[in-house]
Amino acid sequence: MLESDLYPPIRDYLETHGYQVQAEVKNCDIIATKDDELIVVELKTSVNMTLLVQATQRQTISDSVYVAVPSPKRQNRHWRGIKRVIKRLELGLLEVSCGPMGTKVLKQFDPLPAQRRKVTRTRKAIIQEVAGRSGSYNTGGVNKQKLMTAYKENAILIACFLNHIGPSSSKTLKLLGTGEKTYSILVNNHYGWFQRIERGVFQITDQGAVEASSFTEIYKRAETLLKSAQTS
Repeated sequence: MLESDLYPPIRDYLETHGYQVQAEVKNCDIIATKDDELIVVELKTSVNMTLLVQATQRQTISDSVYVAVPSPKRQNRHWRGIKRVIKRLELGLLEVSCGPMGTKVLKQFDPLPAQRRKVTRTRKAIIQEVAGRSGSYNTGGVNKQKLMTAYKENAILIACFLNHIGPSSSKTLKLLGTGEKTYSILVNNHYGWFQRIERGVFQITDQGAVEASSFTEIYKRAETLLKSAQTS
C-alpha cells in the first residue's frame, strides 16, 4: 500500500464526519476543517521516526494531529508499544485496513488535549489556503506531483478570462470576478502565462493558453464563471 492509497479512505472518513478536506496544504498531507476546528493528518505506510517528527511539528498548528497508517497484520506487543508512544506524544491514530468487504478506517484514539504554543501565522496561512481553493484537486501522500494551490487556481481563472475576452486591464478582470490579487498575479507572472502589451493591459501568452487549459476541470469552471459574469 502506497501513501497515496491511504488518502481516499481517510478523506471519505473525514467527509462522512462533516469535515471539508484538502490534501497537501502547506506541507501537511491532509487538512480537515469544520467550523473553527482544524485537523491535521500525516500519512505513512509505517510508523517511523520521520512520521513522528512531522506529526509533532504539526502540533504547533493544531492540537488535533493524527497519524494514519495501514493496519498491521498482527496486533502484537511491538505494535502495542508503538501505539503507546503515539499516545504519549499526544497524537491521534487512524488505521486503514483492506479486506474483502472493502477499505475501512478505524480510529484507535484521539489526540490528547495539550496546552502548547501555536504558530498563529502558519495556522492562518493554512486556513486561508484552504478557503482559497475551489475544490480538492490534490492527493495526500504524493510528493513528486505538481500541486494545485489557491494561487494557481486564481492564475488559471485569469488566463481563461484573457483567452476568451482578449487583452484586458486588471480592473476589467476584477469586475468580472478574478479577485483582489489579479494585478499582482499578472505583474509577477509566476508561470509565464501573461504579457503586458501596454500600461495596465495584459494578454495571455501561447504558453499560458496551452498550460492553463490543461487543467481541464478548473478551466471549465472558470469558463462557467465567465459566462455567468457576462450575462449578469
